[in-house]
Amino acid sequence: MIRLYVPRDSVAEGLGAAAVAQALEEGAARRGQVVRIIRTGSRGMLWLEPLVEVETPEGRIGYGPVRPADVEGLLAAGLLDGAAHPLRLGPPEALPWMARQTRLSFARCGLIDPLSLEDYRAAGGLAGLEAAIAAGPEATVDAVKLSGLRGRGGAGFPAGIKWNTVRLAEADRKYVVCNADEGDSGTFADRMLMEGDPFTLIEGMVIAGLATGATKGFIYLRSEYPLAAGILGQAIGIGRDAMVLGPSVLGSGQAFELELRIGAGAYICGEETSLLESLEGKRGVVRAKPPLPAIQGLFGRPTLVNNVLTFAAVPWIMARGGEAYAALGMGRSLGTLPVQLAGNVRHGGLLELPFGITLRELVEDLGGGTRSGRPVRAVQVGGPLGAYFPASMLDLPVDYEALAAAKGLLGHGGIVVFDDGVDMARQARFAFEFCAAESCGKCTPCRIGAVRGMETVDKVIAGHHPQQDLALVHDLCEVMTDGSLCALGGLTPLPVLSAIHHFPEDFTPRAQQPVAAE
Repeated sequence: MIRLYVPRDSVAEGLGAAAVAQALEEGAARRGQVVRIIRTGSRGMLWLEPLVEVETPEGRIGYGPVRPADVEGLLAAGLLDGAAHPLRLGPPEALPWMARQTRLSFARCGLIDPLSLEDYRAAGGLAGLEAAIAAGPEATVDAVKLSGLRGRGGAGFPAGIKWNTVRLAEADRKYVVCNADEGDSGTFADRMLMEGDPFTLIEGMVIAGLATGATKGFIYLRSEYPLAAGILGQAIGIGRDAMVLGPSVLGSGQAFELELRIGAGAYICGEETSLLESLEGKRGVVRAKPPLPAIQGLFGRPTLVNNVLTFAAVPWIMARGGEAYAALGMGRSLGTLPVQLAGNVRHGGLLELPFGITLRELVEDLGGGTRSGRPVRAVQVGGPLGAYFPASMLDLPVDYEALAAAKGLLGHGGIVVFDDGVDMARQARFAFEFCAAESCGKCTPCRIGAVRGMETVDKVIAGHHPQQDLALVHDLCEVMTDGSLCALGGLTPLPVLSAIHHFPEDFTPRAQQPVAAE
């Protein structure tokens, strides 16, 4: 039987992958050929979706992007034998986009059926959980410490220290919570992993539970990911039936149960304490810290809160060792980071690479430059709260400390590209507008400062009293940075001030700007 692989993630489905799969099945049947179509996750080359792969004696051969109307011609040309065709890409692993990567967390995405635990095991899955059970809680936490793994949600806090805090906390019950409320612009790595390899997340959370003494876990998923919700729900049930979850994980005698919860669409619930409030059935409002969630979190109990990519890195660390993970990366940024390229870029998608690659290599070499063909003017790194960097700074390495030194942040690894048609004053206004719309309203600097900031940038754009208004913007940013309870208000000044600093010409009244030559 010939095996065909067609992705079922949100991007591929949005581009007609289901219709392509149906056309392949019907076309093969008309030719009297028996095929098995396996719906996988995405390999991350989003400009090539839907990507169809056929299993041949020489390995899997890719074709893409495939539309339903292409299927008849592909079959006639010999798709099922891996034959030549204008859409033939060859082995996907040999494409520059794939060959450049070091895939650890995403090693199985696009290769296996995401709901086949057998495929997951055959591709190395559960080896990390088995190693963690054999090692015990303290050794597991030590391995995470040794790996240098830092929270991939944006703050970059050492994961092992947080795990150890929860492990040592005394309580009648502890919790593990996965922040899957992926709301940053230009980010989609969490979704791709949950849709393409959900058992990696489940395995990482189970390891965390056993290591910290938690017996219950929650995945807090954003409501805009219905496909991921369906896949995760099924995967949790499959895991429970296979004793990956339940009263005795893999027969160890240790219990861990997992529950999926769907958020209500509030960006602020990506902040860990607002998320915990929401999980408790309350309005998503930021809590004052201390106490930290690791000491007093969900329902007042010690709670480990990490994001999807943090948990997803743990199975590889436990299976291969903390030292092997720490051997990748640079400085204090160790291991690999899933980088997401979006915006005005020719080749958008997900890459998993060791820390240290430059923005230029990502945007110009791997990303292929802008989709419009015009020069890159700016990139925003780290979501809507990240700084804007000009093209002259594209040689910055993707590394926590390097970006912080440049007055930016890495965040969730999202990079949004803009060409020379972007108006950076309006981008600065958007940062304030976004904060005003998404603020939980608890603290005054965020609630009021964002609105006043938006109004003041409007005055700058209109050219009323630009110097006075820009001075007021700086004052507002200082108050928001120093006085906000959480990162939403505290980091909103980052994109605003970076736009003003790197692109001052866009904040000059339009009547005073020189007219560009035709």
